[in-house]
Amino acid sequence: MKCLKKTAMPMAIATLMLVGLTASISSLAAGHKHGSMSGEMDIVDTAVAAGTFTTLAAALDAAGLIPTLKGNGPFTVFAPTDEAFEKLPAGTVESLLNPENRDQLVAILTYHVVLGKVMAKDVVNLSEATTVNGSDISIMVEGGKVRINDATVIAADIATSNGVIHVVDTVILPN
Repeated sequence: MKCLKKTAMPMAIATLMLVGLTASISSLAAGHKHGSMSGEMDIVDTAVAAGTFTTLAAALDAAGLIPTLKGNGPFTVFAPTDEAFEKLPAGTVESLLNPENRDQLVAILTYHVVLGKVMAKDVVNLSEATTVNGSDISIMVEGGKVRINDATVIAADIATSNGVIHVVDTVILPN
């Protein structure tokens, strides 16, 4: 199965995008509670240590996905912040965390994960990627910002021992 699809992108846009992503990485690293962005922790531990992914961590736990994302990988995770989850309609998160909605929660969370380690420099050649749930996400650059469907990447290339995290400002929902 081919997971990544390529398109051409002007080099000026790609350069602008990477400069913006580097600034975003620096600001996330400055706020990282453990002070280490060296990739020594796995995806889950890195997200928890950042302190801005408590809703994501609770959702991963409710979905039973923590052992998977602590596995060997590599994985690329488009991690929505707590603020991203707050944009969902009132009661949505609480409803998804109920055991009877576990399948829907798993579908949403696995839509944020791509197999393999896709770094920001690789994005310049991608127009879409196939997620772990089997559906494609679109990848585009608009105004020098990387967009994953309707979400904007606000920090990229957070190295972990089993992959990479790109922080997004919106929960992306499968169709």
